[in-house]
Amino acid sequence: MTITVRPATSFEDIRTMVGPRRPDANVCWCLSYRLPSGENRALTGTARGERVRDLLAGGASGVLAYDGADVVGWAAAHRRADTSFARNRRIPRLDDRDVWSAWCIRVRPGHRGQGISHRLLDGAVEFARAEGAPAIEGYPVDNRGAKIDLTMAYVGTKALFEQAGFRQAARTDSVLNGFPRVLMRLDLG
Repeated sequence: MTITVRPATSFEDIRTMVGPRRPDANVCWCLSYRLPSGENRALTGTARGERVRDLLAGGASGVLAYDGADVVGWAAAHRRADTSFARNRRIPRLDDRDVWSAWCIRVRPGHRGQGISHRLLDGAVEFARAEGAPAIEGYPVDNRGAKIDLTMAYVGTKALFEQAGFRQAARTDSVLNGFPRVLMRLDLG
């Protein structure tokens, strides 16, 4: 298996990772943190995919992992100022630097347990660095090794971020699946 990670520029590959099986279904499309909550709630059905297509026209909002030609993973990463994290009262803002956020890591079934999450997070870091980010943050759960419900594992774990060189920069008031979320940061300068 040869995994490559690159900026997410293919709408079809993004749809494979975060879109619905039925185009009119109301699934996340990884927009819940990318858009203001009012806009996110107002989008339904096919409008959600079209909004992803519109955002993609302005540049990638993450990275995709490929095993050969097959897309097998996704990690959302973008300027924090362009996400709902910029206004989130539960996750603190540390300073005025134009940091990036990594907020969703997904690996397709059949490809999990092979280290692809690690490769995706590394790819998100490199993507942010190439875009000139001074630092990148993540907001994973601090599960202390306990099992996480698979549907809630998309935020990653503190251990995953630590293995990628991130350090805990703050606690948050956010809880997901019963676990506290922490603010992890990696300086890129």
